[in-house]
Amino acid sequence: MELQDKKQAKSPKRNKETGTKLQRYIKSFLHAVEGISYAVKYEHNMIIIIIMAILAMTLGFILNINNYEWLFVILIIGLIAACEMINTAVEAVIDLISPDINPLAKIAKDSASSATLLLCITALTGGLLIYIPKIIEMFF
Repeated sequence: MELQDKKQAKSPKRNKETGTKLQRYIKSFLHAVEGISYAVKYEHNMIIIIIMAILAMTLGFILNINNYEWLFVILIIGLIAACEMINTAVEAVIDLISPDINPLAKIAKDSASSATLLLCITALTGGLLIYIPKIIEMFF
């Protein structure tokens, strides 16, 4: 029991008890918006993701995709953007704890970014399956 008390005393506690519940939710929401804002300003991949999302949605409207296809498009856009945000967080933490070049840091960063790449490949494959038949149908 004493060991557990010592561990709790040493580990920092996040200060989440300031303000009302509503104020804490609003503050939490605003911090999330700051994270998105940071990624849009400083992560070039996020700009590419936004451009491709706009392109995919525009094609969806032009080609009149069905509800299930829309579900895929919207879900994959959200997953890619969320994965890129997680990748950004992982890279920031690694840079914080390992500012020098380290082979393990490289593995961690490369692995985190490869998760986004895998989702992008999935999006491309799904997009081709949705859009190519509709494009062919338009012209033939």
